[in-house]
Amino acid sequence: MAPKDGGEASSKLVLYSYWQSSCSWRVRFALNLKGLSYEYKAVNLAKGEQFTPDFEKLNPLHFVPVLVDGDVVVSDSYAILMYLEEKYPQRTLLPADPQQKALNLQKYLEEKVGLEERLLFVQTNIEKGFLALEKLLKDFVGKYATGEEVYMGFVICRLMYLWHLRLLWLQNGLRLTCPSSLL
Repeated sequence: MAPKDGGEASSKLVLYSYWQSSCSWRVRFALNLKGLSYEYKAVNLAKGEQFTPDFEKLNPLHFVPVLVDGDVVVSDSYAILMYLEEKYPQRTLLPADPQQKALNLQKYLEEKVGLEERLLFVQTNIEKGFLALEKLLKDFVGKYATGEEVYMGFVICRLMYLWHLRLLWLQNGLRLTCPSSLL
């Protein structure tokens, strides 16, 4: 999630999407279940429209979907679903019970992200992802990635960074020890 560059704040939801993207379908489905109206903006991935300068401002990773809600820009279908759940709780898509909520999310993640997908992602997207993350976080100022407080995003990003740094070192035959203060 990143602040949108310029523009006037508006409460109108805008979804940048591609008709064949299952991740985009997921968000459209959630928007419709929640009864939220939104403007659909097609991004033709087959024609490379995700690489235009305007779209790159919204999502440096060049992925769909992207949701714009006033001055807030959220990319990644999972992050969008969580954002919608918090911002528009009138029709919830998660159980209220914390255990049921955790099981609901755990089942989704286990089914969606298998071992092969994780390995492929690591091999092809980590460097690109960290460069895009730098662009997304450039407007945030503070001790941590998203300000002065430690939030889930910082925890996930910090551990991902350290884990992948360790993998790079191991691939090069080096041993990396990580002091607990870095965690």
